[in-house]
Amino acid sequence: MESGLKYALVTGASSGIGWHISEEMAKRGYSVIAVSNQPEQLISLKNKLENSYHIPVLMLNIDLALEDSALQVFGYCEKQGCFVEVLINNAGTLIFGEAVKVEYQGTKSILNLHITTPALLCRLFGEQMIQRRKGFILNVSSISSVMPYPTLSLYGPTKAFLRDYSRALRTEMRRYGVSVTCLLPGATVTSLYDPGRYNTPLKRKLGIIKNPDEVAGIAVSAMFNNKAESVPGVVNKLIVLLLPLVPHSLIAWIYRKKDLTGQ
Repeated sequence: MESGLKYALVTGASSGIGWHISEEMAKRGYSVIAVSNQPEQLISLKNKLENSYHIPVLMLNIDLALEDSALQVFGYCEKQGCFVEVLINNAGTLIFGEAVKVEYQGTKSILNLHITTPALLCRLFGEQMIQRRKGFILNVSSISSVMPYPTLSLYGPTKAFLRDYSRALRTEMRRYGVSVTCLLPGATVTSLYDPGRYNTPLKRKLGIIKNPDEVAGIAVSAMFNNKAESVPGVVNKLIVLLLPLVPHSLIAWIYRKKDLTGQ
């Protein structure tokens, strides 16, 4: 590989926010290492970015929920001879349901995908960034990180780990010239959400749900501006600020009522 190229590695690059973050990086002259378990969409992304922005795109089709996936990703980049200047941990999955009723494999997958793999990728690529005294890390959390609510007992807390981890890592890495940013998006028009339930013109107009290209642009700008955290949209900022003030006893009451009425 050409030593003069700048590389940005994006997980979950084949759709949603990850697709548009990849495009934002290509606009800025970065060669993209697109990582996902959706090979057809990866090919589409590669063709789009190479034709539109004339940068090389490397594709890695891998399931990041596997325990050794971080080592595989790192080994791939080492083999290709490319230094990752920008690491974007975006891959995620959304699981609704009571914790003890979610399938065991599903529980294991979300824990690996939201906690183990991104933390290990930060460990592996972060060490290289320290050596070069240069680098950017963007971890994609969620506004649900402030919502330890029933049926979000896996999603919210794993995203809370990413938020807390990013803040601690940022403090550790600053003296080495490496910037760490955490993105907390709200509902976004991606495959994680049921479009019939969430994607309505009114919700978009009110800012309750956002388009992924808008979120991606905000995220990348925050990263390069060395922001610790980015919450796209006024409504989402209010949610992050106010929801932790809601008494958990009220949440428990609402959940019990829902359980009794079935609504």
